[in-house]
Amino acid sequence: MHTISVVIPTFNRKKFLARAINSVITQTKSPDEIIVVDDGSFDGTETLIKNNYPRISYYRQSNKGVSAARNLGIRKSSGQIIAFLDSDDEWLAEKLEKQIEFIIENPAFRFVHCDEIWFKNGKIFNQKKYHKKRGGFLFFDSLKRCSMSPSAVIVCRTIFNDYGLFDESLPACEDY
Repeated sequence: MHTISVVIPTFNRKKFLARAINSVITQTKSPDEIIVVDDGSFDGTETLIKNNYPRISYYRQSNKGVSAARNLGIRKSSGQIIAFLDSDDEWLAEKLEKQIEFIIENPAFRFVHCDEIWFKNGKIFNQKKYHKKRGGFLFFDSLKRCSMSPSAVIVCRTIFNDYGLFDESLPACEDY
């Protein structure tokens, strides 16, 4: 059995957060836990969570950046698999189901990513050729360009145990 934790870091994105959370709640494969890490928001995020989502684990920290927020979520999570969702993103309904199914069928893989649909000003924004998703050993190519967003991945906890957490000293492109 694969237990799944979803970690949603947020900072002053209350206007998007409910959409993100609802896209997790409506998954065809429900996660075992949803964790929201508030990175020092002052826009009413805490009230939104406590009034509308009592089953969500909510943690608040002083503003330390998205890497620190993700790391706190990882440390507080209990799942064997961790899925990340940025608070201004949303998932299609079958995202977790399809990715978990792939992990079960391919146990050698500990990291799985999927395609993304990008929007800008309410319209689909076409990705460049170099953003095309592929599999295999893509570590070095991923260092050149951000070829996948955290919202598109699921990660087996063993990766964090083996290699460590996100580098909190990086102010941007921490997800590379």
